[in-house]
Amino acid sequence: MAESTYYLAIDLGAESGRVILGTLESGRLQLEEVHRFANGPVRTPDGIHWDVLRLWSEIKQGITLAVRKHGKQIAGIGLDTWGVDFCLLDQHGVLLGNPYHYRDSRNDGMLEEAFRRLPREQIFEHTGVQFMQINTLYQLLSMAVSQSAALSSAETLLMMPDLFNYWLTGVKVSEFSVATTSQCFDPRLGNWSQPLLQALGIPTQIFAPIVQPGTVLGPLLPAVAEETGADGIKVIVPACHDTGSAVVAVPVEAGSLDYAWISSGTWSLMGTDSAVPVISPESLNFNLTNEGGVFGSTRLLKNISGLWLVQESRRTWAAQGDELSYSTLTELAAQAAPLRSLVDPDSPDFSQPGNMPERIRAFCRRTGQPVPESQGEVIRCALESLALKYRSVLEMLESVTGRHMETLHIMGGGTRNRLLNQFAANATGLPTITGPVEATAIGNILMQAIALGHLDDLSTARQVVRQSFDVETYQPQDRQAWDEAYRRFNLILDSEASLMRTAQTDQAN
Repeated sequence: MAESTYYLAIDLGAESGRVILGTLESGRLQLEEVHRFANGPVRTPDGIHWDVLRLWSEIKQGITLAVRKHGKQIAGIGLDTWGVDFCLLDQHGVLLGNPYHYRDSRNDGMLEEAFRRLPREQIFEHTGVQFMQINTLYQLLSMAVSQSAALSSAETLLMMPDLFNYWLTGVKVSEFSVATTSQCFDPRLGNWSQPLLQALGIPTQIFAPIVQPGTVLGPLLPAVAEETGADGIKVIVPACHDTGSAVVAVPVEAGSLDYAWISSGTWSLMGTDSAVPVISPESLNFNLTNEGGVFGSTRLLKNISGLWLVQESRRTWAAQGDELSYSTLTELAAQAAPLRSLVDPDSPDFSQPGNMPERIRAFCRRTGQPVPESQGEVIRCALESLALKYRSVLEMLESVTGRHMETLHIMGGGTRNRLLNQFAANATGLPTITGPVEATAIGNILMQAIALGHLDDLSTARQVVRQSFDVETYQPQDRQAWDEAYRRFNLILDSEASLMRTAQTDQAN
C-alpha cells in the first residue's frame, strides 16, 4: 500500500481519554495525538458515576479537530473503553441516568448475594469469568435487589463503548470483546447466558445483539456528521474493550505462543492468548477469566489493580497541596530502600477512592511490616508489590495452560514507568519487552484497517507494529533478593486470605 490511509482511534481509559490519528503507509503506522482529556469518577449524593455527556462532548471535539486537518481522507473511526460498566436506555433510546462507576459501593455484598442464588461453581461454568464485585453481573444484581426503577423501565443495556457507538451511528449492538467482560456472557454458547441471568433475577430482554470485532456499523448519524464535519466516515468496532485492542498490538511473530502480556495502566491486565476458553476447576480456583479477543480468540487473564495505588496516592497528596508528577514520584521510589514493605494490590482495602498512602501504611501495620512513611517509600511499596503480583499470576497462567512462558510483553501507558518495568523483569525472571506505549490505539487502528481490507490479517497487523514502533527489553536482576521477597509476599497473601475466610464464616454465622 503506497498511499497514506488515515484512521481515527478514540481510546477512553479510566483516567484519561484520547483521540489519535493513525497514518498507515507502506506497512508502517504513525500516530498523532489529536485530542486528550481527563476522565475519572464523579461523586454525587447517590454514588460514583461516569460523566458520559462530557465524554461525548470530548469525543465529538476530537473528531472535529481530526477532520479539520485531514477531512474526508479519514477512512474509519473506532472506539474502545474499559470494561464492565454499562448504560441503560428506555424504549425511545433515551439514557436513564449517568452510568455508575465500577468502584461504587452499591456492589458491596453482591458476590455473596449471587452465591446465595446460584453456586459460585455454576456461575463460573456459565461464564468462565473471574469473580470481582465490579463486574456487570453484580452491578445489575444490586439494581435487582434494590428494585431499581431504571432497571425495571430499561429496554436496552449497552456497555460503555456500545453507548458511544450508538450515539455515533444509531445502531444498538454490543461488541463481543467488551460483552465478555460482563460475566453475563456464555463463551461456549457465544451469547448472553439466559439461565444465569434468570437465576439472579436480572431481565434478559435488555441485552443487545452481539457483533464481532471488525464489524462496520455504518456512517455517522447526520447530526453528528454535520456537527463534526465528518460526513461519510465509517464507524468500525475494533475490539471495543481496551485490553482486546491492546493485545492486537503485541509485537510477536506469527505462531509464537510462549509469552505472557500485560496491558499496563490503572489496571494491569495480565494474560496469554488461547484458542479456546479455559473453564476448569483449576482456572476457577485461580480466579482467572476468559475474555473475548479478535477473530474468535480468547484472552486468558487476570485483572490486577495496576497503577491505581500510585494514581490514587498522587491524587491524595495533590489534594493536600503537594502536587508531584509521576516521574518525580518514580524518582523518589527509586531512591527508597528496596523490598522493605509489601502489600496485596488487590486487597479490598485499596478498592475504593480515598487516602491511599494511609491505607498502604495501615496494611503494613496490620501485617507486622515496616511502615512506609515517605512518598518514595509508599510508591516503592506499591510498585514492588505489583511486580510480585505479576509473578503470582504468571505461575497461574503457566499451570493452567501447561506452557512455560519465555518472555513477558508489557504494553500501554504504564510502560512509561521504567522502574516498574525493571521490577517486573526482576520479579518474574523473564526478559521483559515493553512497548508500544499506545498499544490500545494501535490495535484499534489495525483492526479498522483489517475490516476495510487494507491489511490482510492479525499476523500482518503485528508485522506493522514491529516495523513501526521501538521496544525496550529489561533483563532480570537481583534474583535472590526478589525470590526471598516473593516468599514473604506469598505469606502475606495467605494470611490475608485466611482472615477473609474467617470474616466470611463469621458473617455467615
